[in-house]
Order: sequence, then structure tokens, then C-alpha cells
Amino acid sequence: MDSATYLEAGLDDASPTYLSIYGALFLVGSMAAARTEDRSTVREFLAEVNRAAQRLGHDANHMWTAFSPTNVAIHRISTAMELGDIQIAADQGPRVDSSTLPLERRVRHMLEIARTYSAQNRMDEALALVLDAEELAPEQVRYHFIPRHLVTAWVRQQRGKPSHLLVGVAQRLSIVA
Repeated sequence: MDSATYLEAGLDDASPTYLSIYGALFLVGSMAAARTEDRSTVREFLAEVNRAAQRLGHDANHMWTAFSPTNVAIHRISTAMELGDIQIAADQGPRVDSSTLPLERRVRHMLEIARTYSAQNRMDEALALVLDAEELAPEQVRYHFIPRHLVTAWVRQQRGKPSHLLVGVAQRLSIVA
């Protein structure tokens, strides 16, 4: 909040870069608040970041922040998942078109939707998204906590022999030999 308070003074005539830095700060804060289950702060931060995104008005990547209205929508889904609001994430997640964002953000969104589907026991759809994400950015999928957590859980939950698709991704993530 100290950084945000400092930056508020420049919001009246803020450039797109300034808005992006300001907004990115609140996006990070919204995720931190969600991880501590502070719903009121999540709502407050997402409202503030939404105002900044609306002022920016378009998807952009100023200062490599990927701050934009679309990235705000993605963070709404991520914070919903962190807060255990699976149905909200499931309803909103697939409707967000992340195609204008940098690859990292697009893949992260795919992984978040996969996490949502997995929480709804829609493993085939979740696995398909992990595989699609892996095709786009194999290194990101290999080292990101979401696919590693999902695939580990799926392997442990299997009754009988897992599918060759699941075995393949588990091997590429070094979860099984």
C-alpha cells in the first residue's frame, strides 16, 4: 500500500506506462490478499485495478507488465480460485480471450482454467488444457507449480493404468520415471 499511495499522486495525468505499473502493483496485491483469504482486500484491489485498466483502455505490455483489462479479468479468475470460488472461476475463465496477451499470460490463464476444471473433476478437459499449454510453452509448463500439482494429483488418483497422455506429461514433468 505504501507504493500505491506514492503512485496515486501521479494518476491524474498518468501515461499508459504509469497506469500499467500502478495496476500491476494492485494485481500482485490482489493475489497476495487472496492467498491470505482476505476477501475484502481482494475486492478493493480488483476494483482499483479495474479503474486503472479502464483508463488504459486496451491490452498492452508496457514495462513488460501485461497490464490490461484482459489481465485484470484473468486475475479475477485466479483470485477466485485462490479463495475457493471454483464456480465463479469456471463460469468466467473460459470466456476470457487472452489471445492479445503475451505468451506467458496466455499459458498461465490456460493453466488456471485447467486447475478449475480439475477442481470440478473434469480431468480430461483439464489435461487437454495442460497439454495445449505445454505445446505453446513447454518450459513454462515444466516448471510451473500448477501443472506439477495437477499432474501429481491425477497420477495419485488413478485407479488402474493411467492414460498414455497423462503418463507422457508426468514423465516430461519428471513426476514419474
